[in-house]
Amino acid sequence: MIDRPHSLLAYKNEQFLDSEAARPLRILAEYLGPMHAFQHERIRDTIVFFGSARLTSAGPLGHYYDQARELARLVTTWSESLPSEACRYVVCTGGGGGIMEAANRGASEAGGKTIGLNIGLPHEQLPNAYITPQLAFEFHYFFMRKLWFAHLARAMVVFPGGFGTLDEMIEILTLMQTRKIDRHIPVVLYGSSYWNEIVNFEALVRHRMIDREDLALFQFADDPATALRLLQAGIEIEPDQATPAIAHSQTPQS
Repeated sequence: MIDRPHSLLAYKNEQFLDSEAARPLRILAEYLGPMHAFQHERIRDTIVFFGSARLTSAGPLGHYYDQARELARLVTTWSESLPSEACRYVVCTGGGGGIMEAANRGASEAGGKTIGLNIGLPHEQLPNAYITPQLAFEFHYFFMRKLWFAHLARAMVVFPGGFGTLDEMIEILTLMQTRKIDRHIPVVLYGSSYWNEIVNFEALVRHRMIDREDLALFQFADDPATALRLLQAGIEIEPDQATPAIAHSQTPQS
């Protein structure tokens, strides 16, 4: 009997899939995998919570953890009350600890689904225990994770945080400022004293780096009830459509 060489289908060859040549496939998988899950779970749109992984309930800024938990509970209770066959305004976080854990926790306690878009980091970030199991994702590529933050977002709440939170916040504000997202996404900066100390928004206007009108891209809140009212007022409720809903980019006019 002649021994035939053993070969693998390319999409079952792990050595190939982990290679540099297959990077486009891995990137595409981080788009298609979440999309398939969102469609299966009937996720229509999200409210994204950003904030530091370092803030815990027991720390010196623990009130932010508790308030993120309460706001996520309020958001989910409201969204669960809406007449819809799809899951509307689902709380979505970066999937880790701190503010992310608090938001997933509050949404879970309200009986709703909740999303975690986790990412592998050198200092390992583990998914928190409050994410809906079918909606827990692990990303390698930051830009694909950011795409999914923006893709379904109908609103965002930004709690105090560091470089990562600043990066995520500024990216969304830039997309709205440049009209690369064709829908209005209300952005609530939670903790006005923190944000006005960390970012001198008035200086950006004074130095003509942004227009004064750009300051209308976000609002401040200092308690969960006010934040909820701002989110509700800023969201234009749309009828159900096929999931997932996409924030389409503007196309140049010829």
